[in-house]
Amino acid sequence: MGQKKDLTGSEKSKIVRYLAEGCSSLKIAKLLKRDHRTIKRFIQNSQQGRKKRVEKPRRKITAHELRKVKRAAAKMPLATSLAIFQSCNITGVPKSTRCAILRDMAKVRKAERRPPLNKTHKLKRQDWAKKYLKTGFSKVLWTDEMRVSLDGPDGWARGWIGKGQRAPVPLRRQQGGGGVLVWAGIIKDELVGPFRVEDGVKLNSQSYCQFLEDTFFKQWYRKKSASFKKNMIFMQDNAPSHASKYSTAWLARKGIKEEKLMTWPPCSPDLNPIENLWSIIKCEIYKEGKQYTSLNSVWEAVVAAARNVDGEQIKTLTESMDGRLLSVLAKKGGYIGR
Repeated sequence: MGQKKDLTGSEKSKIVRYLAEGCSSLKIAKLLKRDHRTIKRFIQNSQQGRKKRVEKPRRKITAHELRKVKRAAAKMPLATSLAIFQSCNITGVPKSTRCAILRDMAKVRKAERRPPLNKTHKLKRQDWAKKYLKTGFSKVLWTDEMRVSLDGPDGWARGWIGKGQRAPVPLRRQQGGGGVLVWAGIIKDELVGPFRVEDGVKLNSQSYCQFLEDTFFKQWYRKKSASFKKNMIFMQDNAPSHASKYSTAWLARKGIKEEKLMTWPPCSPDLNPIENLWSIIKCEIYKEGKQYTSLNSVWEAVVAAARNVDGEQIKTLTESMDGRLLSVLAKKGGYIGR
């Protein structure tokens, strides 16, 4: 049984199904007539959530270019390594090399740590992963809300700061900047929305259901075919307005009930691929420490950033679910590195 080329999509799906049935990697290799090492490599890569690394030739940086980078890092606090190098017209430098160079002259603000998971949380995350291991995730609609503020992201802003420099002080408003609450969904390679929650509206069970009726159901869901509606699985997290008896009963009247409404484990934003979409959008609208002067301007920035997210990016996120499930099982319910 010799080695073959990369696994096909069909073979990968079969591997996930066989794993769910309790088959060992050796047995799967025999069933698929593939080399055992190929099967093990796919399972390990899925658990790590990483693709095979492609080595690229490294570009050498001259002393003159190094001085330009140092000046740019001082002038562009909190900018990404890519933005700093692009401002110097230095191209073809991989991210690892850019970061290695910047570490000698700057530092990165680290994101806040996630709250620890207790034993119950981990068990529920494992049970969720086992339950949906055989699910075809192309039919799952992943949804969530995101709040964007005028003054930038709360708590996770990060970027390179030259050594000896202080981080810039953001614009402060006497009455606070305010923000916009945005709802969206992703399914397969399609973005649903984004839709804006009306300013001043607090999302309780009643207002959440009315919001879904006015946006998601009227503007997107009703245009879909009967077969699509029959197979679609609706995912939402456990926010009180989502998981209340009122909201659950309302969704059931819309035909979204039982197996069509995905159960969701507690403390699990790392398992929802739309969280990665929010990160993409926030990085775009707040790049280089950008701030906004009105709610309409930040909303327009969100819409523009969402339009720039293509179907392939969304497909990459939704197709990552098999790997996320394997990872959470491998980590016994712990957080996965996403």
